[in-house]
Amino acid sequence: MRRAVASLSALSLLLASCGGGGSSSTGGGGGPVTVTPTPSPTPAPTAGCGLTARQNFAKAVIDEWYLFPADVAGGVNPASFGSVNAYIDALVAPARALGKDRFFTYITSIAEENAFFASGSSAGFGIRLVYDAANQRVLIAEAYETAPAFAAGIDRGTAIVGIGTNSGNIRTIANIVASEGTAGITNALGPNDPGVTRVLRITDAAGTRDVTVAKADYALDPISDRYGAKIISEGGRNYGYLNLRTFISSANPQLRAAFLDFRNQGVTDIIIDFRYNGGGLVSTAELMGDLLGRNRTSSQLFSQTVFRSSKSSQNSNRFFAPQPESIAPTRIAFIGTGSTASASELVINSMLPYLGTNMTLVGSNTFGKPVGQIALDKAECDDRMRVVAFATANSTGAGDYYDGLAPKIANSCAAGDDLAFPLGDAREASVRRAIDFLSGAGCPTRIAEAGVGPAAQSSSARITAEPEMLVPDRPSAAQRELPGLF
Repeated sequence: MRRAVASLSALSLLLASCGGGGSSSTGGGGGPVTVTPTPSPTPAPTAGCGLTARQNFAKAVIDEWYLFPADVAGGVNPASFGSVNAYIDALVAPARALGKDRFFTYITSIAEENAFFASGSSAGFGIRLVYDAANQRVLIAEAYETAPAFAAGIDRGTAIVGIGTNSGNIRTIANIVASEGTAGITNALGPNDPGVTRVLRITDAAGTRDVTVAKADYALDPISDRYGAKIISEGGRNYGYLNLRTFISSANPQLRAAFLDFRNQGVTDIIIDFRYNGGGLVSTAELMGDLLGRNRTSSQLFSQTVFRSSKSSQNSNRFFAPQPESIAPTRIAFIGTGSTASASELVINSMLPYLGTNMTLVGSNTFGKPVGQIALDKAECDDRMRVVAFATANSTGAGDYYDGLAPKIANSCAAGDDLAFPLGDAREASVRRAIDFLSGAGCPTRIAEAGVGPAAQSSSARITAEPEMLVPDRPSAAQRELPGLF
């Protein structure tokens, strides 16, 4: 999550789920844009952009800003590491061992990150991938409308059972995993560069076939034109449904339009689907809070941002600022999974004091990231240092949810992610459970009591358990916000 800090022109704030290095398996709806991610460093390395200089820059940022200064390793020799991120990993290893920094501190490309946060610019197939270990296949959790895979007929629920660079060397997912583990799947899919082509053997309602798909630049629509914002009518009542894919600036006008429609139609029972939302811009999360705050005042606190003691001058409080499009929700059902993180969790946690038992979390437990990163740039090297520097809390000061938000929400409700149905469909398991909550029906199983997870996956075509998103060891800017994106 990111927010400008007035006194620090070079600083930006981000709440995002993953900085890389984890397990390999763990706007506006416009057309494609041509923004190819820029490799780091650019321009060509100079004396100021050698490995040592870049490592020194990273260390200086950590020394000044890291939220957990007592949990930084001492005596780490930068010469022992062949990359900046490997050196960073060693420095913050003590905090990671305590579960405070799960690869949230890293160095990335300025150009690549700016392209993503401005408009969702990315390159690839444009699909979110789930590894189905029980059936040795990869499933499509979501497909983006302006991207190559969707144009090739690949959508939610499609299974990838084989990958090759041509029709003659397709390897089954089972073969790839047996020889290379799940990291082999991401390797087989190739780099996310425009023009990289793969032959995918897919299975869906039409049968099994091979499709050739070339990766390309595309703009990710943060709120889908197909199912991102809609009214679900059932039993004489209307429910607003909103699926926000990621917190980027191009989502802002779409959020305003969606909430204005809810307001005009008198909808106050809302489903907010964050199931695959890994986080993003603080400013967009704050706007979302405002749009849910028609009955809030400018003296009511939405969230608190707290830095380390030496940077306490940067601490801030964010109060509600109702907008012309705002609604006054009666009940909200948030849908979440282990891919729901950071900015998504900020919104959920910030609304809890005001809605209490009129709010629930449906699905499974969230990721657990009540901290965020600032950005400091070494522009001549295209290096942006993202360092965990602040914690967030709601109006009551509650912000210690490293174990996810489900334990904080007494009436949470377990539900699966049913890939047999489109997102936003009233028959889909999590949407169905959310509607049940909003209509006053009881919840059969709390999240803490449920065996919802990869091990609970069905062996049938309908996968209803929490997805195990595929995540590369070093995700791109887009993959950090959208776990499973390829």
